[in-house]
Amino acid sequence: MNAVSLSRRKAGAKTTHKIQPAQASATGPTPPEQDSTQLIVEAITAAIVEHRLSPGAKLTEQKIASIYGVSRTIVRQALFQLARDHLVTLEPSRGAFVASPSVDEARQVFAVRRHLEQHLVEEFCRRATTADFRALRAHMKQEQLVVRRVDVKGRTRLLGDFHVLMAERMGCVVLAQILSELISRCALITLMYQSSRAALHSSDEHLAILDALEARDVPRAKALMEAHLLETENSLLYEPRTASADLRQALAPVHSA
Repeated sequence: MNAVSLSRRKAGAKTTHKIQPAQASATGPTPPEQDSTQLIVEAITAAIVEHRLSPGAKLTEQKIASIYGVSRTIVRQALFQLARDHLVTLEPSRGAFVASPSVDEARQVFAVRRHLEQHLVEEFCRRATTADFRALRAHMKQEQLVVRRVDVKGRTRLLGDFHVLMAERMGCVVLAQILSELISRCALITLMYQSSRAALHSSDEHLAILDALEARDVPRAKALMEAHLLETENSLLYEPRTASADLRQALAPVHSA
């Protein structure tokens, strides 16, 4: 799965959930099964990206079913959906766990990206047309809007797409595919650990890079890209924050009034 598909659904937005804890479920009608599944997906996703659930945390079907007053079948459907997004891992005979991104792999990915994107910046400065710059400006307008409204999945996708778009505009299909794959390898760690402040700073760095590209200033554009990738890497690769060990407490901010 690439970074684009990982970012389809909004994460972190507070939603008014119809599902109530089990003790209150008898007071009203149960939502349709599909709605219930989606609400649980959004609740767990928000708990992960807001660091209320730590990497490796156990997601017990029965506990989640009890919290929301739904069947384990509905919970299982939600966990399967989260597994497809690589936010959850499903282990035979053990159950579901919050995914644990590989920090070592992320470091390797950023090292490769720094090498590749130095050449991409130089090529873009040399060959880019007015239409290419217009396309990047249009992308940046959307990127800045999404970053400022704290759409975690949306910003993860668009921040990565800036780099892929540069390669696509140059007609470098293979490089665009390679970058997309490399970025997708870091998508989970970005989704889980990049703060809103760091995301906004990263987007502002994209604007500075674009300004240097439009000025055809190759040394400055290369230096800015190098610094941008290093800073992005360093902002992500830190020890996870302490999260609640209790599943009900971790999900409480989502389903409480």
